[in-house]
Amino acid sequence: MDWIYFVASLGVLEYLVFGTLTGLARARYNVSAPATTGHPTFERYFRVQQNTGEQLLVFLPSLWLFGHFVSAPVGAGLGVVFLVGRLVYLRGYVSDPEKRGRGFLIGFLASTLLLIGGVIGAAWALF
Repeated sequence: MDWIYFVASLGVLEYLVFGTLTGLARARYNVSAPATTGHPTFERYFRVQQNTGEQLLVFLPSLWLFGHFVSAPVGAGLGVVFLVGRLVYLRGYVSDPEKRGRGFLIGFLASTLLLIGGVIGAAWALF
């Protein structure tokens, strides 16, 4: 499970980095708090940060369930795929919002596999 904890920590770290990038964009594009709209590039960074937070609500418990009930190494690998997907999402969305789909799909599929495996593994453990 150590790999699961490590990957979970990387997920939280990635979210903090995205928050920092949003703060830097807020300063660069002169969008005063508490505004969440203004310059389009700031809004893209903000949406990446918000969407990543939303995705972490599914990713983290799914990662832990999969790691516990199915396989920690496989779960950690899927977790890394999720994190890479979030980076691809960031790069795509900030450059052109129409390019966010690939990164979103990578992360979504990794989270979905983790969740399905975790639910099946937990159900299997009941019987």
